[in-house]
Amino acid sequence: MITGKFPKLRLRRLRKDENIRKMVRENHLSVNDLIYPLFIVEGENVKEEIKSMPGQYRYSIDKVIEEVKEVKELGIPAIILFGIPEKKDDIGSDSFSDDGIIQRSIKAIKESVPEMYVITDVCFCEYTSHGHCGYLKCSEKSCDVDNDRTLELLKKQVVSHAKAGADMVAPSGMMDGMIKAIRKGLDKADFTEIPIMSYAAKYTSAYYGPFRDAAESTPSFGDRRSYQMDPANVNEALREVALDIEEGADIVMVKPALSYMDVIKAVKETFKYPTAAYNVSGEYSMIKAAAMNDWIDEKRVVIETLLSMKRAGADIILTYFAKDVAKWIG
Repeated sequence: MITGKFPKLRLRRLRKDENIRKMVRENHLSVNDLIYPLFIVEGENVKEEIKSMPGQYRYSIDKVIEEVKEVKELGIPAIILFGIPEKKDDIGSDSFSDDGIIQRSIKAIKESVPEMYVITDVCFCEYTSHGHCGYLKCSEKSCDVDNDRTLELLKKQVVSHAKAGADMVAPSGMMDGMIKAIRKGLDKADFTEIPIMSYAAKYTSAYYGPFRDAAESTPSFGDRRSYQMDPANVNEALREVALDIEEGADIVMVKPALSYMDVIKAVKETFKYPTAAYNVSGEYSMIKAAAMNDWIDEKRVVIETLLSMKRAGADIILTYFAKDVAKWIG
């Protein structure tokens, strides 16, 4: 509690000059805070702009190497990979194939840019023909994700990523018990040093629209409400995060970020744990659209937006603006 009287003039003195403003700044945005997402497709010489995400592309493996080299030169310490296979099936088998698109991508990146820290998104929605995040069990009336069978497939997926050379895995499917299962699978395969960044509080959000276009992962029926969180809930997020920490998560994530600052803050203050925030596709595209119409100053709005995520408690920010920010802040 702040008590007593503080002459306003003293505050004005500290705001007047940019040098002193920097010295007393409470929160700082650094290129070291950033993770850059990349979408990878089959083929050669492919660099296809994502219509709903101006400035973002789907890359073939040969082209993504060029992008990763630029990312490294800009000082961005890590990337997260999303694979879009040419052939999809009902269990997303490409996701755990030794010859899958992500596995080949990891190997190629590590051969060309060995110092780049490579994180893999671990899920099934990009790989399944139905677009859901796991194995489906169906009755005559409906279909739903089979949580426990999906856990077994997740083990196979993370081990295949680790064998290919991934530095970290990031499970995003919100399956119950996924962190425990993944940790067990990695440890059994002697990948005890591979950390897990869990999408611990992932909400059922309309902000994911452009991503689903980018990753071709829109569900062919229904939605993901049975395994993603209700946007109205905060305490549920704290329970989800607590469970993931207990099961062995090394970093916990809140997704989306911009409309969930209160959740980021609550997670950080409650657990004092390494916390990531995903500045998702819809957040990116809204800023891009407004900037392209000259309605806002893109640089200032982006920096302010990401700084607000840091202020809320995020240690790490996954953002499609990472390259731009690295150029702006140096």
